[in-house]
Amino acid sequence: MTADRKAWLARRDGTVILGHGPFAAVAQAPSEGVAFYKRDFFSCEEFPWHIPAAYEVISAESFRNSVEDAHRPLIAWEAPDAMPFSCVFQEIMTRIRQGMIEKTVPVVTEHGHVSHSPAAGIMAAMARQQAPLQSYGWVSDTDGFAGATPELLFSLDGSRLETMALAGTARLEDEDVFAVDEKEIREHEYVAQTLVSKLLDLGVLRRREREVLRLGSIVHFHTGITLDLANPQDTGSLLRRLHPTPALGPLPRTDQTMSALSGWRSQLGCPAEFGAPFGVWENGRFESIVAIRGLWWQGNKISLPAGCGIIEASRLVNEWREIRLKRDAVKGFLG
Repeated sequence: MTADRKAWLARRDGTVILGHGPFAAVAQAPSEGVAFYKRDFFSCEEFPWHIPAAYEVISAESFRNSVEDAHRPLIAWEAPDAMPFSCVFQEIMTRIRQGMIEKTVPVVTEHGHVSHSPAAGIMAAMARQQAPLQSYGWVSDTDGFAGATPELLFSLDGSRLETMALAGTARLEDEDVFAVDEKEIREHEYVAQTLVSKLLDLGVLRRREREVLRLGSIVHFHTGITLDLANPQDTGSLLRRLHPTPALGPLPRTDQTMSALSGWRSQLGCPAEFGAPFGVWENGRFESIVAIRGLWWQGNKISLPAGCGIIEASRLVNEWREIRLKRDAVKGFLG
């Protein structure tokens, strides 16, 4: 692990945990101090916790000011080919009609090139994003990923767990029709109801009303969920219970449906950490986001992934348009 690596997560309380490398990879979160949780989407890694050599707890404004002078990276983008996605879409629809799956989330990746390291510019761009987006990153000069996600996987503070269902997407100008769109509501309810069913046995659960969340040029359906735990729960077991939610994973979630999704993501060139949990532990308090709306890079190569939820009512043209809308939102972060 390189000494120049940095990791951060902007938390919902307005603070940012910023860690400085090198990082020590360990199997469990420490009893005190700070550790970042990082893993691939599919693999349950033996040492997913990363303890920084030093860390800071700073305000979002201080973090933004510390990186704001970095230049925006100039990326030469290559438009993705629709044909591979079309083939995957047809495979998924066949399995849905056969009753093998109800919903899954393929990911299309757009690629680009830069002439020099984009790390500082991407870090600055993501630091500028504000609530309800949460900026996150795992970066060095040579590789990394960073983004600003609207999706909390869960937070845990004492016996209080908070999570959300975030699914269904449209352009801001289509908000009125989106609010009554049966397909988008159904897709969202798959996610919300599955989360409720996974948590109901752990304590007293409260599900809020579905609402429309506005994020610049995009709107989503959002449902907040709060759980007061009856008994203490291990962070690792909660991560295994909740990841992946149907917002990024298959429904039902079985070895077979996860294997199929892995194959489709591989076909479409999806980065391994896209959609995975990325979190930070601080003295017993934990907060984890879903790593979406971001950029991945290796050397001078950039990847911009975006997914879409496919159910029986999905249509190829509409899903392709949704994926482009999400990619454009990330490009908008860069200015």
